[in-house]
Amino acid sequence: MQIDYQGKKVVVTGASSGIGEMLVRRIAAYGGTPIMLARSVEKLRQLQLQINEEYNIRAFYYKVDLTDDVEMDEVVASIIREHDVIHALINNAGTGVFQYVENTSVQDVELMFRLNVLAVIRMTKLFIPQFKANKGGHIVNIASQAGKISTPKSAVYASTKHAILGFTNALRQELADYQINVTAVNLGPVKTNFFSHADPEGNYQQNVEKYMLDPEKVALKICENLFSKKREINMPMWMDIGSRFYQLFPGMMEKVLKKQFNKK
Repeated sequence: MQIDYQGKKVVVTGASSGIGEMLVRRIAAYGGTPIMLARSVEKLRQLQLQINEEYNIRAFYYKVDLTDDVEMDEVVASIIREHDVIHALINNAGTGVFQYVENTSVQDVELMFRLNVLAVIRMTKLFIPQFKANKGGHIVNIASQAGKISTPKSAVYASTKHAILGFTNALRQELADYQINVTAVNLGPVKTNFFSHADPEGNYQQNVEKYMLDPEKVALKICENLFSKKREINMPMWMDIGSRFYQLFPGMMEKVLKKQFNKK
């Protein structure tokens, strides 16, 4: 597949590592201009240099804490002011904590909702006027298969991803007349440092390690569908099929897959 992002500017949140880093590299490999957002300036600076050396592409970076509304507003204003046109926004940043509800701290609940939901909605709202003015764009929200099948110890995390799926599906309809595409990306577990915070003891990682997705392959799949009308990207396929069965037979699936659902 011949893909050319020449002249395309793509904003990626959570760009300093994991899926975000792979997305940025893939965008640059296709000739696009990555605009990288994250908290770690040093990681962003190193990534910027690597992209310039490897792809001869000038990437841009902005330090931002997405849980800080004022900081986010200021950074987005700077991006819009400093770049004539933004062609796509990939809301990739997110966090999770795998705990039973009664053991989950209020602070962790608030952090998951602020970063996984409120920051995504706010970031999207800030860019919509620019996309409308440019008569086109693409918004990609990284959700999760957890947004379709909730399992023990992921009640709060799954609820944030349920929220993102609902937001994405409604947003797609709202923006359909403005040539703005909206895509949800529903992933199973991905081999990134996400689990160092979500599952510090490593039990879940150990149980699902052979099923974990490669972040480079995830980024490739997303970028192959960027600037298209793709409604959803679901990975892995078997988990997507399982979620469809779950919608039809939730009680039976919870009973049959009880052991697998409790692997966290």
